[in-house]
Amino acid sequence: MYENYYGLTSKPFQLTPDPSFFFGSKWHKRAMSYLQYGLSQAEGFIVITGDIGTGKTTIANSLLDNMQEDIVAAQIVSPKLSPDELVKMVASKFNVSVKGSTKSDILNDLEAFLMGLHKEGKRALLLVDEAQNLPLETIEELRMLSNFQAGGKPLLQSFLLGQEELQPILRAPNMEQFRQRIVASCHLAPLTDVECQAYIEYRMQHAGWDGRVLFSAGAYDRIFQFTYGIPRKINTLMDRILLFGFLEELETLDEEAVENVIKEVSEEMFLPEKKLQTQEEPTSKDIFEAKTEDGKIKDVEYYKSMITELVDALDNAISQKIKLTRYIDRLLQKKYKTYIRMKSDD
Repeated sequence: MYENYYGLTSKPFQLTPDPSFFFGSKWHKRAMSYLQYGLSQAEGFIVITGDIGTGKTTIANSLLDNMQEDIVAAQIVSPKLSPDELVKMVASKFNVSVKGSTKSDILNDLEAFLMGLHKEGKRALLLVDEAQNLPLETIEELRMLSNFQAGGKPLLQSFLLGQEELQPILRAPNMEQFRQRIVASCHLAPLTDVECQAYIEYRMQHAGWDGRVLFSAGAYDRIFQFTYGIPRKINTLMDRILLFGFLEELETLDEEAVENVIKEVSEEMFLPEKKLQTQEEPTSKDIFEAKTEDGKIKDVEYYKSMITELVDALDNAISQKIKLTRYIDRLLQKKYKTYIRMKSDD
């Protein structure tokens, strides 16, 4: 709608990840370098983490878009898959039939497929997006799949992309064997204020913008303040700003125009509902002077005792989780030994 008005040939801020719009910030370039390094090593795991909307999927799509011809790639966006479900999905993504097959059959067929690629001078790459959703035992299954080898090199290499929650999962005590196979990892940070402006101008130019002054310095500052430099939020806000400019027939967009759009979209986009009900931020007095039902102010010791109880509960929960993960680890080792025996019997 606004493209013709601003002399654009396409929408510069669409939400769908588009590798042609890949913007190389400091951390995005580093992440891409790690992925390319991992490809050159042809072994091990690369782990890229980042908050929602920081561009992990865009990096993955950009990597796939520039993939070498000797690499056969598949990408999965992982819900909470069990190990068996993961094996089926990976096989399906590589067009290996899974219908009516047992897990053992699927693994044999998948290995045969990977070996066939190897004989053709090719290799397989698996990109796992939203990897923080995978249970520990399923991530362990990924490690097991990397055991398919020929000539001392794995036949399948995997890249994991996930939100920040993936990091503590990989730090679990029973993930040591997996961690030892990680050749590089990187966490995507939001854009800085300078990068935010460069990001906006890059996407505008890529969509046909002629470079004439369109945004004021104050507009760029306000956009960064509101979006915290998160690319997806920038895209959403910028799309509305350009639409607003078109509807208001604005040749330039200043801080006031951006503020008007922010007021329009706050309720539907970013700010929590509770915060929208009152524009006044709670003061330190409001925070610390919480009152009981009879109106008396609770003292500091009350909150200390609550925090102590909470810490004790969390410590207990963590202890129980560690015990569970160790049990699962022992169980997986037994299953793996059984699986090795079955393969040797075959």
